[in-house]
Amino acid sequence: MASISNLHLSLFITSILATLLAVQANINGALSIKATLIHRDSPISPLYNPQITYFNRLQKSFRRSISRANTLTKPNSFSNKVFQSDIIAGGGEYFIRIFIGTPQLEVLAIADTGSDLIWIQCQPCDLCYKQKSPIFDPRQSSSYTGVLCGTTYCNKLDSEARSCAAQGYDKSCGYSYSYGDHSFTNGHLATETFGIGSNSSNSSIPQPIAFGCGTRNGGSFDDSGSGIIGLGGGSMSLISQLSSQIGGKFSYCLVPTLGESNSSSSTSKITFGADEVPISSWDTKVSTPLVSKQPETFYFLTLEAISVGNKRLSYSKSLINGNNEEGNIIIDSGTTLTFLDSEFFNQLESVIDESVKAERVSDPNGIFSICYRQLHIEFPIITAHFTNADVELQHFNTFAQVANDLICFTIVPSNDISIFGNLAQIDFLVGYDLHKSTVSFIPTDCTKL
Repeated sequence: MASISNLHLSLFITSILATLLAVQANINGALSIKATLIHRDSPISPLYNPQITYFNRLQKSFRRSISRANTLTKPNSFSNKVFQSDIIAGGGEYFIRIFIGTPQLEVLAIADTGSDLIWIQCQPCDLCYKQKSPIFDPRQSSSYTGVLCGTTYCNKLDSEARSCAAQGYDKSCGYSYSYGDHSFTNGHLATETFGIGSNSSNSSIPQPIAFGCGTRNGGSFDDSGSGIIGLGGGSMSLISQLSSQIGGKFSYCLVPTLGESNSSSSTSKITFGADEVPISSWDTKVSTPLVSKQPETFYFLTLEAISVGNKRLSYSKSLINGNNEEGNIIIDSGTTLTFLDSEFFNQLESVIDESVKAERVSDPNGIFSICYRQLHIEFPIITAHFTNADVELQHFNTFAQVANDLICFTIVPSNDISIFGNLAQIDFLVGYDLHKSTVSFIPTDCTKL
């Protein structure tokens, strides 16, 4: 009897502790949605094509990055819970596994930091691109609710993207949205229950999410996905809709993706909400202000200079609107390469050449401006100086072997826009705090998270 009493007491104490922890987590607003990132060229990706060589996949990735940069220049513009999901990264694209509706339907959708609108393909389709998973049918979901014209969510759409011929609350809110690569979606705005993760029973996001139910969609979308989950800074993005739940925070940690021996067991991580940062990493954390400007979708930082070794080059050119001002570069996890002002790049090129003692050659694919024949070279230390944050980059952040006998500099010139791409962010825990308007960098071995 004594042992049974002790067991009951132990269970009682455990229950009390769990309740206290839950209350504390709720006070701290500690909702945390964690996801696994899988590179599209990994053998475990559904998009993996074993018939394509490693270097061919690499070239395709770089070209997608250039297309992505061109797209971004023309935008349309409680208790602590941890949800696990799979996201497939695709050289400018991320597919996130979501569950939508009641009963839940599982689909993959592109997770995009360069757009805001959440939308998926919906039945009945007037025009839909091919997708491998079933297309969501709102008529089969008991939790689907159409959004009417004149309501808050409808009014959050840009006027040119909103379709409301009649004023008032008696007409469904239509939308029409296009992207810089001429991809498009048209349909109706609605709210629906969403979940993230492999276990649908405990992955529900604790609020309805406003999204576009797309019945006319087309463009450069892959058949593995169904629509886009916008993760930008605009009011319709998933980040903004969950802002109070996640404390305005999200972060990611990207593992190295270049190299023929890239391990499928090492995957990148993304977290919506506060991430756990080891105390030992606190002294390496640097933070820079997020700059508020249009379009609000993008995450603007101010790049003050680039250093190659001890030679510092000032970066004062803004490519967003032609003026020298704050917010002269976008940080984007969906763009592979880093793009800098072409005039500044000319100065950088000269300093790189002085620092690298190797045979300079042309890139036969015409993508990179700076390439070297030798594979074993001494890489210079390159530092990106953001306002209040010096981010020291490793060689894999700035150089890549792009052929059997060729290494190239993965920062390239641009006449349109400046982007701090995802290769430059590898092995950093990159944290966004939208309430404090900061982005933080912590050097991290992302394979160990």
